[in-house]
Amino acid sequence: MPNNNFIYLDNNATTPLDPKVLEVMMPYLTDMYGNASSSHRMGKQLKKAVDRARGQMGDLIDVNAEDIYFTAGATEAINLALQGLPEKNGKSKHIITVKTEHPAVLDTCRYLETIGVEVTYLSVNSFGLIDFAELKDAFKDSTVLVCVMHVNNETGVIQDIEAIADIAHENGALFMTDGTQAVGKLPIEASDYIDVLTFSAHKFYGPKGIGGLYVNPRIKLKTMLYGGGHERGLRSGTLNVPGIVGLGKAAEVAQYDMLPDSNRIARLRDILETQLLKIEGAYVNGSKGSRIYNTSNMRFERVDNDALLMVLNEICVSNGSACHSFVMEPSHVLLSMGCSTEQANTAIRFSLGRFNTGEEVKQTIAMVQKAVVQLRSMAC
Repeated sequence: MPNNNFIYLDNNATTPLDPKVLEVMMPYLTDMYGNASSSHRMGKQLKKAVDRARGQMGDLIDVNAEDIYFTAGATEAINLALQGLPEKNGKSKHIITVKTEHPAVLDTCRYLETIGVEVTYLSVNSFGLIDFAELKDAFKDSTVLVCVMHVNNETGVIQDIEAIADIAHENGALFMTDGTQAVGKLPIEASDYIDVLTFSAHKFYGPKGIGGLYVNPRIKLKTMLYGGGHERGLRSGTLNVPGIVGLGKAAEVAQYDMLPDSNRIARLRDILETQLLKIEGAYVNGSKGSRIYNTSNMRFERVDNDALLMVLNEICVSNGSACHSFVMEPSHVLLSMGCSTEQANTAIRFSLGRFNTGEEVKQTIAMVQKAVVQLRSMAC
């Protein structure tokens, strides 16, 4: 379902809605418009649809349906988890996270610091990976949580979250991961080692405005949104039934399409990257060996990324996180990996998805090659 007006290579920002998802949502946007908490016949039918979606999401990440909580998206889920953590040993809480986390984690942690929570921000190496020795040295008696994202939204770098979870648990801490870029793209068996996992439907071909979190049943988060006691008292508010149904269908589709998607998209990403690396002064940012299959973060020496985006006006790509797209500053992720400000300001993220084609990749290669030559000649 390509858009004839654009070549869309910004799937880490949001994915298009899969037609199969839209199809199952439509009755809940039209005829089945009731409230899932109502006790009448329609309400009961809507509750069944919500329960079915909860089960579909649980199946995708291998957890019990009752341990899934729906939210308006991953940002809300992250806030609920980080702000709702229980105390440990009666002391002020200590959280360990990483400098390259998504702003939803970093900004929440900075807020928590203002109310007495201590936060340690781990560094990363030039490949974007944390140092396990630094992680082990960061623990304190008051450490309640280690929060490390599974897949980085800007570089696609994959952290070894199973090993990190083991270290957290060995030190008596919980393990939370921002799974926004991983859920629906990579196999995840959350019940084995994850205590809290956050996700958002629009990152795996579902609708915007719906996401959630998995919470290990032995953990009791503090209520952050009071009202009608929805979502077992954790997050009050009338349920977004069309969104929840869409999320459930997207999760079901992901279970079947994940492997063929990953193989086909990886081939397209590798073709794109291989050809663009032939440009003089082109480099890949982050680990190539521990990276999700759809993402290529590249920098082109002597080419300002904002100028490149303007020239590539028919291609949707990104120069950083979509959540900070209007902030004119270099990527905090690339700076943390050791890039200079100048280098970070030459970086572009290409993120491919289910509906991209080989022809689109071919056109993108030609247009980027032409744009880089054009911009370098103008700078001389």
